[in-house]
Amino acid sequence: MEFDKKQLVVIGGGPAGLAAASAAKKAGLDDIVILERDERLGGILNQCIHNGFGLHTFHEELTGPEYAQRFIDEVKDLGIDCLLNTMVLDLDADKKVTFVNENGLQTIQADSIVLAMGCRERPRGALNIPGYRPAGIYSAGTAQKLVNIDGLMPGRNVVILGSGDIGLIMARRMSLEGAKVHVVAELMPYSGGLKRNIVQCLDDFGIPLKLSHTIVDIKGKERVERVVLTQVDENRRPVAGTEVEYPCDTLLLSCGLIPENELSKKAHIKMNTVTNGPLVNESLETSVPGVFACGNVLHVHDLVDFVSQEAAVAGRRAAQYVLKDLPDTKQEIGIKTRGIVRYTVPGTIDPDRMAEEQVVRFRVGEVMQNGSINVWLDDRRMVHKKRRVMAPGEMEQVILKKEWFDDPVNTIVIESGKEKE
Repeated sequence: MEFDKKQLVVIGGGPAGLAAASAAKKAGLDDIVILERDERLGGILNQCIHNGFGLHTFHEELTGPEYAQRFIDEVKDLGIDCLLNTMVLDLDADKKVTFVNENGLQTIQADSIVLAMGCRERPRGALNIPGYRPAGIYSAGTAQKLVNIDGLMPGRNVVILGSGDIGLIMARRMSLEGAKVHVVAELMPYSGGLKRNIVQCLDDFGIPLKLSHTIVDIKGKERVERVVLTQVDENRRPVAGTEVEYPCDTLLLSCGLIPENELSKKAHIKMNTVTNGPLVNESLETSVPGVFACGNVLHVHDLVDFVSQEAAVAGRRAAQYVLKDLPDTKQEIGIKTRGIVRYTVPGTIDPDRMAEEQVVRFRVGEVMQNGSINVWLDDRRMVHKKRRVMAPGEMEQVILKKEWFDDPVNTIVIESGKEKE
């Protein structure tokens, strides 16, 4: 399959790319292609064999492959072209996409592009863990693929560093396969995963979670033999005298996810320094007109259902852009953050282009009990929601209503903090 020109090129065939392509097709685009570097569609969901997916989207509990297959079937039924084993090498601001596959090096001129490349795990080299470099050290996602796809056990005595959702899920998975998971250690004073995963994957299996702890040494030359765990202070520095050794043959790293934005940077798209994803407006459009972003390449989500919802918006807006139905931007009202809110997606709003209800998602920077979320338009408080618990591992959202902008608005502020008595 070779193409010179396409109305829409979707880069990435995971849950975001599939939902975006499907939504764009339903919105009136006929000339669409999905470029996927793997040998199959579905992305990371193919190795997520646990259930818990689809409750928001399909109102039933599915495994990752089942959830992905719903969208794969829809894409096929809609007749959307897909190129597998296709690596995108370059993307420029003129929306030229250069890629390579079995047919060699090719370039497509796109009318619009949806970025849906997902994210990758933070490797050991970025963590500055001292010690030897023996066998037996894996990212949690790599271990998940080994166990769930390849049928291989990484090891039998396991320590996990980092309490991201994949690490928590792998603690349960390794236990179910007969391994002994000694401990999950987390540098921060709070977990980076969903509360339900802490309960279902650690508490239910008696696996301890040690917050404000990190690994200061890895011992063993040929294979991991022991790791040394220590407590850290409020500045994340090791506390002398708190070292504890754990015998193990496997160390899994679950220390955060990084959006895959090398292509975004090549296209000179403006980036958000907090999320490491593109800055986008209410239409999920980046700083390059006609280039949209969604899913984990934009900001790391906690639920795939939210990825699909967001991607559908990006796909519809891309279709509107190509069909000349998306109004030109007349004003950009920046969304400011206050309190413990770290960032918002989107970052700007044009009231003339926004939907009747505009979802704004964000994360907080610390755990807070008895707090609240507030939305201010200039000096008017439009939203006040009490929240019993907020945590960085749980994504929050508010909904802005188009009718609020009938009168001119200069600033939008989303704040979160302690609820005042």
